[in-house]
Amino acid sequence: MKILHRPPAVSDTERPVPRWATRLAYALPWLLLPSCLWRLPFAVHFEMGQVHDGEMPGYWLSVPYVLTLSVLSEVIALLAIGLVRGWGEMVPRWIPFLGGKAVRPMAAVVPAVVGGLILTALFSSIPLGDGRRLGLFGVAENVAYVNAGWETLAAICTAPLALWGPITIVLGLAYHHRRKVTKV
Repeated sequence: MKILHRPPAVSDTERPVPRWATRLAYALPWLLLPSCLWRLPFAVHFEMGQVHDGEMPGYWLSVPYVLTLSVLSEVIALLAIGLVRGWGEMVPRWIPFLGGKAVRPMAAVVPAVVGGLILTALFSSIPLGDGRRLGLFGVAENVAYVNAGWETLAAICTAPLALWGPITIVLGLAYHHRRKVTKV
């Protein structure tokens, strides 16, 4: 198996990146991949063992929505790699108008931390019992499944989403710590 991308042997960043941060940034897209793949069958109205009362939206809406959500999730996760690579410190030259300019540290830290907080709020919930949970949008009923196998598969595929926000926050803070100017 050939690895698609291997980090450079010598760091391309101004200051060395901790090995744990590099590994975490490169692991993030792989952590989100199961949930992206899990949601794809919903685009064509395959309910993955879930029991629904209402009807599914038309294909004209579900297919582009689900595909866009999955691709966008992975693209945003891949942006976290910029927090441990040189292109997160210096805009790549091929980008018009900004290419070759230094990235101000707070221009990367603020979106990473704020985005991480939003993701944490979106994908975290507090179980209340009786099949209910408290989330960002209030109390919600847990989704019913036709059997425990589907429910287990859903939990395995979607559980890593809860790590997305905290990992992004940690990577943003590590980026800030590495890039901050020490005053002597």
